[in-house]
Amino acid sequence: MSRLSESVTRVMHILDGADLGADYTAAQLLSETTARRSLDLSDLSPQEQAALVEGRANHLIPSAAVLAEKIEAARAAGRPFVVKYGIDPTSPDVHLGHAVPIIIASRFQRMGHHVVFIIGDVTAKIGDPSGRSSERPALTDEDIARNLSGYQQQVMPFIDFERADLRFNGEWLNKVTLPELVGVLARVPVSMSLQREDFRTRLAEGQGLSVAEFVYSVVMAWDSVAIDADVELGGVDQLLNLQMCRKVMEISDQTPEVVITTPLIEGTDGTGAKMSKSKGNYVGLTASPDEVYGRLMSIPDHLTEPYLQLLTEWTDDEIRVVTKRLEEGTAHPMAVKRILAGEVVAALHGLDAAAAARAEFTARFSKRSFGDTQNLPVVSLKDHAEETLGALISRTLDFAPSISAVRRVAQQKGLRLIREADGEQQTTQLTEASVQQTLNAVVSEVGALDGAELYLKVGRKVARIDV
Repeated sequence: MSRLSESVTRVMHILDGADLGADYTAAQLLSETTARRSLDLSDLSPQEQAALVEGRANHLIPSAAVLAEKIEAARAAGRPFVVKYGIDPTSPDVHLGHAVPIIIASRFQRMGHHVVFIIGDVTAKIGDPSGRSSERPALTDEDIARNLSGYQQQVMPFIDFERADLRFNGEWLNKVTLPELVGVLARVPVSMSLQREDFRTRLAEGQGLSVAEFVYSVVMAWDSVAIDADVELGGVDQLLNLQMCRKVMEISDQTPEVVITTPLIEGTDGTGAKMSKSKGNYVGLTASPDEVYGRLMSIPDHLTEPYLQLLTEWTDDEIRVVTKRLEEGTAHPMAVKRILAGEVVAALHGLDAAAAARAEFTARFSKRSFGDTQNLPVVSLKDHAEETLGALISRTLDFAPSISAVRRVAQQKGLRLIREADGEQQTTQLTEASVQQTLNAVVSEVGALDGAELYLKVGRKVARIDV
């Protein structure tokens, strides 16, 4: 069994019936999954490595099988398997959207491969035209220097630069001669650029399109040739650029790199727009732990699953377990969101910062009285004292389809009595045995109420017990 499989087994054991809203459960999960960010994955076979990468990719060109073959060939030859990721310093900030392919690069690094992180100090002067409706403003050398000054520091939570290269493409692009450039351009079909929808749209609308933008992807492809890349990572919006890299490597008599694109992560506002600083729907990698945690807690529920997939080390099997529990009502969306927020804070700032951010958020926002909730169903202890808890929940309250379903909720630690007084809450976890007890017997376990309010929580559903 691989080290990753052993970790997954431990997490699945934690997820089996645990109360996902409990601090203890969150701490257990976070300790295990955060450790994965430094887990040695070199014991995975080339096929397992390719499958792990493919599971988070939009495109893997030409195929996962070819990726596995290239990894195997590099091992056999005793040479580094070169993984390329490039970014143009058009802004001083890197955000979680940029982190998606960087996280894949970190997995390659932990598989034992060599990551080359390329800063496009020359290509930034052209400006990547991908998805643009107009030309980018020209950047000066001073703009570029200011923007790239903090790049390495911002991505260090994901990439170990003691084992990776940080290079600037000016190192080789400043040496390219005009005859060299013309020689490559002469062998690149114009159709490769004209197939770009963004170019066709701009030309049709009369927007500017410079020759420099037209050849941007060819210039960018020189990076792949310079480092003889085996694989390149980028967002799905980079697909046509990365395909040009394969073409130029072929022109240069090199084996074309494998192209891996990753999804564009949706912004925190949940409108469907991609994460972007200009739209204000982003989480910066330099944001404080409390800010990162708070921004992720604000996302719509439907973003929790894709964020878990793209921003954490959780596997599909683990995410499926949590998704099923959400569907069954044995886990609350806010509890899962707290786990997600903790994962990202821990990645950027460490476990202690994640625990502190969770505690701070809870102190500020989560101590809500159930008494403030409108239209809660109420059951009288006097009228239902001798009714079993299972019958009360399934028949009187109609919170579950059967007593067996109530037992399952109890098994999954979703059945609780909550005593609330003076703004403080005391929770009593009810067991499967409680389901057969009378309401009077269950309530007596809480002890003296002394004027406190009492609530019964069944998964995400709540009723007040009138004592």
